[in-house]
Amino acid sequence: MGVIDTAGLTKRYPRVTALDSLDVSVGEGVTGLVGANGAGKSTLIKILLGLVPATSGTASVLGHDVATDGSKIRSLVGYMPEHDCLPADVSASDLVVHMGQMSGLPYPSARERASDVLRHVGLAEERYRPMGGYSTGMKQRAKLAQALVHDPRLVLLDEPTNGLDPSSRDDMLALVRRIGTEFGIAVLVTSHLLGELERISDHVVVLDSGRLLQSSATRDFMHTTGNLLVEVQGPTDADRMLGQALIERGLRAWPSGEMVEVEVQDATTHDVVRDLVVDLGLGLVRMQERHHRIEDVFREGGAGSVQPT
Repeated sequence: MGVIDTAGLTKRYPRVTALDSLDVSVGEGVTGLVGANGAGKSTLIKILLGLVPATSGTASVLGHDVATDGSKIRSLVGYMPEHDCLPADVSASDLVVHMGQMSGLPYPSARERASDVLRHVGLAEERYRPMGGYSTGMKQRAKLAQALVHDPRLVLLDEPTNGLDPSSRDDMLALVRRIGTEFGIAVLVTSHLLGELERISDHVVVLDSGRLLQSSATRDFMHTTGNLLVEVQGPTDADRMLGQALIERGLRAWPSGEMVEVEVQDATTHDVVRDLVVDLGLGLVRMQERHHRIEDVFREGGAGSVQPT
């Protein structure tokens, strides 16, 4: 049994099916839940917390049935919501202490735990300031702290990098990774940014329109494809020139962003590419094996728009 298990989990609204017969298992470590907006990520989290009933199917969290044990699940799980929900006139310290008490901690323990988690998330100095004056990054850290204060066995983080600049996003991702490794807490983290989940997740679950596209270890997404990525410099149409020349030599080639992707046919393919770059008077910037990325699952599955970062 996993930390989270679903079987045939379905949630229908009058005009849309948010989850469609979802069968998935989530284990220890950091699991990334990726999908475009509207893929069903937030709906799944609400069902797992026992806040929204499923239309059909079953789900369990830490061995507890979401349909009957919602209050027990919420006592064992930390939840960081996507949207800004912090009271502007309350300090982070008071909020986190209050949430600790709501989770069953006595006041002295809640204060001690609040101090610890606020330090861990980087809010030690600002913890007594009203949160209405916080930056977006500080608000996200405060939301993360309240999810951790009661020492949960699992945390559900809904788009924790939402609205953050690149530096703050990197800091948040490092915190999420630490939770799943150093703290030993299982993590389910949602994002529509593919590169984020590749960086921090041990396992990735890919949703599209409420359906499961793939669930596997992150390393399984990263195998080589047997193709080459070639970047050249020269005229503005240098990549087109190289692609056309490769096709004329009988190789399969096509654009891949600002590079040219080439199918490797045999051991001579690398030499052919190199020689054509020289013959065309172009500069060879790099030539490397192409690795599958999570975004390829969406491309192959015809899924909606998900950003690769």
